[in-house]
Amino acid sequence: MGRYCKAYPVEKFRQFSHWREQTENIRLQPSDKDENTSAKRSLTADSFLYLQENYVVTDGIFKDENIIFDEVTPAWKEFCHTVLEFEIPADASTPLSA
Repeated sequence: MGRYCKAYPVEKFRQFSHWREQTENIRLQPSDKDENTSAKRSLTADSFLYLQENYVVTDGIFKDENIIFDEVTPAWKEFCHTVLEFEIPADASTPLSA
């Protein structure tokens, strides 16, 4: 798990002109018909994804799991700062003391 992430509606991410979803990494959820089976959820307008501290987007809070977008470029970082207004809080950017 990373030190910081922020949830955004998937529609916000889709505003980025070079957005490419890695749909094969969408997380599983229990099936509506049978609780013993799982199926990939679909990303709808109501879905949220997580922008991690390293600018990777995941389907869940874990930094290295269910990666949906990982093309971290200067243009992507600029989009995150200007459009999404993503900023890592100062207390989340300092290392944990042992």
